[in-house]
Amino acid sequence: MNAAAFDAATAALDTDPLRDSELYFNRELSALDFNFRVLAQAQDPQVPLLERLRYLCISCTNLDEFFEIRAGTLRHAQDLGVPPGPDGLAPATVLAHIHERAADLVRSQYECWNDVLRPALSDAGVRVMHRDGWSEQQTHWLREYFRDEIMPVLSPLGLDPAHPFPKILNKSLNIVVVLKGKDAFGREGHLAIVRAPRSLPRIIQIPEDVSGGKHDFVFLSAVLSAFVDELFPGMQVKGAYQFRVTRNSELIVDEDEVENLALALRDELVGRGYLRAVRLEIAEQCPDDIVRTLLENFDLTENAVYRINGPVNLNRVIQVYDLVQRPDLKFLPFQPRQLSGVEAMFDKIAEGDVLLHHPFDAFTPVLELLKQASEDPNVLAIKQTLYRTGKESPIVDSLVQAARNGKDVTVVVELRARFDEEANLGLADRLQDAGVQVVYGVVGYKTHAKMMLIVRREGRKLRRYVHLGTGNYHSGTARVYTDFGLFTADPDIGNDVHLIFQQLSGLAPTIKLKRLLQSPFTLHAGVLKRIDRETRHAKAGKPARIIAKMNALNEPQVVRALYMASQAGVQVDLIVRGACTLRPGLPGISENVRVRSIVGRFLEHHRVYWFANDGDPDLFCSSADWLERNLLRRIETGFPILAPELAQRVYEEALANYLADNCSAWTLQSDGSYVRLSPAPGDTPHSAQLSLLGNVGA
Repeated sequence: MNAAAFDAATAALDTDPLRDSELYFNRELSALDFNFRVLAQAQDPQVPLLERLRYLCISCTNLDEFFEIRAGTLRHAQDLGVPPGPDGLAPATVLAHIHERAADLVRSQYECWNDVLRPALSDAGVRVMHRDGWSEQQTHWLREYFRDEIMPVLSPLGLDPAHPFPKILNKSLNIVVVLKGKDAFGREGHLAIVRAPRSLPRIIQIPEDVSGGKHDFVFLSAVLSAFVDELFPGMQVKGAYQFRVTRNSELIVDEDEVENLALALRDELVGRGYLRAVRLEIAEQCPDDIVRTLLENFDLTENAVYRINGPVNLNRVIQVYDLVQRPDLKFLPFQPRQLSGVEAMFDKIAEGDVLLHHPFDAFTPVLELLKQASEDPNVLAIKQTLYRTGKESPIVDSLVQAARNGKDVTVVVELRARFDEEANLGLADRLQDAGVQVVYGVVGYKTHAKMMLIVRREGRKLRRYVHLGTGNYHSGTARVYTDFGLFTADPDIGNDVHLIFQQLSGLAPTIKLKRLLQSPFTLHAGVLKRIDRETRHAKAGKPARIIAKMNALNEPQVVRALYMASQAGVQVDLIVRGACTLRPGLPGISENVRVRSIVGRFLEHHRVYWFANDGDPDLFCSSADWLERNLLRRIETGFPILAPELAQRVYEEALANYLADNCSAWTLQSDGSYVRLSPAPGDTPHSAQLSLLGNVGA
């Protein structure tokens, strides 16, 4: 392309009305707003009380991770001068909006805790007690507990020229203490820092014979504040204020510059807890001069401080949910459906494709298939991707056993699974020690695809058995995340998965797949192609529709293609749990696009794309959201559901069912706000998750 042609193309892009920044929400702010919808579950009196507490803690933990990753990355982008994205907002502007919006969220979280949940729990016999409400007997027991269990592991540090401000670990509990008087060496007291080691429980249960209540608890922070004077004998404590700093936790490893990714990550993990600060939480009554001292020490701006009316680590109250066995205050338990014929998984899959919808279907068949493969003398090879597995994973046990039984076992371990890096390094070591061939994927691309391939000799032929999923090989999350898993012995799918594994482990050239779509090669283009096909159908006067379910949407080309589809008359329904940068309902642009978010008992996690295709629907399940990173910078798969009855089941359970939800659904408005749906007069209430639970028995 010559210079004139390039300039013309650039000018065309600049004048394209669908690239107007006003048409795009900011991804970070949209992701942050998801936590208001989670918090709404904590505020809902229809939800069991301890489950409301759990939702409150989830919103707090989500906010922690948001600051650790999203805000931390933005501050890094600000330093590097990264230009604005499609929404036109510079990193500094986004950070300012984040602090403003996060302040509203934090205020709402503590109002929910102080004014609603804590009193309601107390009325129900679950008391998380204020320091000023302790009885004499409780105070005596807590003082002895402090002396026996807490004080021996504390190392208070007075701040003076010989003792500069200590390193403060990410999200750790700390107390800044204001002292008056002189210590044993005649040193004048001013400030001291008391750091609470992570070995100490953040929630302390008072024995029933002491407290009089079966479920009475206090925060460690309250105990530290109450008895901190015992750490400074002979001095007067004028004030004690808890604080917590959140730091950037995004590990940055230049893979092109390291010889060994595992070693580089190990080195990075050592310092992760002390990376750049992004937020300071502190007791609301802390004097301004101390707050300024902390802000200066952590190199934070004024808007990065959050004054807290309560414990700075509110999410730790989740321990109460685990410690209190009160079925009347929790969701009714349910037993997932058990697949018949699970004792002979190869025969079951050979009969026809099998679809699992977690958590409504048990995860057991996935574990059984791998266990049976590890023991079957006819199985020659097993290949699998692992992103998150959880501790003491039966998946890993089976892979180790398979290798010991002489199978050829190859596992692609994604070391860069955020917050699971250390666990995955240990997992890789264990697998290698057992003789498993461990591959760390492709430089520059996270391996996020969920694939298992088993090669089995049957007579004179080899047959491939495959499992593909939208979620991780993690028994724990399979009980609380909604995901699809497909078992198939389809030869084309089996060959596609085989080629992808070859590519991951052998640095193979570009491959051509028959059935699967793969990032970063064909998934993005495949999605755009199918959106464009619906657009052409609409322009030809044919019915055209797109339904897609995912966790997040921000890829600009996909958003633009959806705008063009809407303009052509395509009816577009998007079920997006979290961040969505597309602005629906704009006249002439997106009036045919509807966006909803579902927040319920389970975390919505499956990704399903459905295209009407003029009466011959095209349906894919996928490991990938419609995000830039998933479509362009990761190894992902989109897999078709070929059996018509299973494709129909996916459509009905994950798409039509969720579009009919009028109890747990929130609709995105063109101004960026979300409105919670409720049944209209005369309408039957419908919860997508409850309807699926009803099919398995709650």
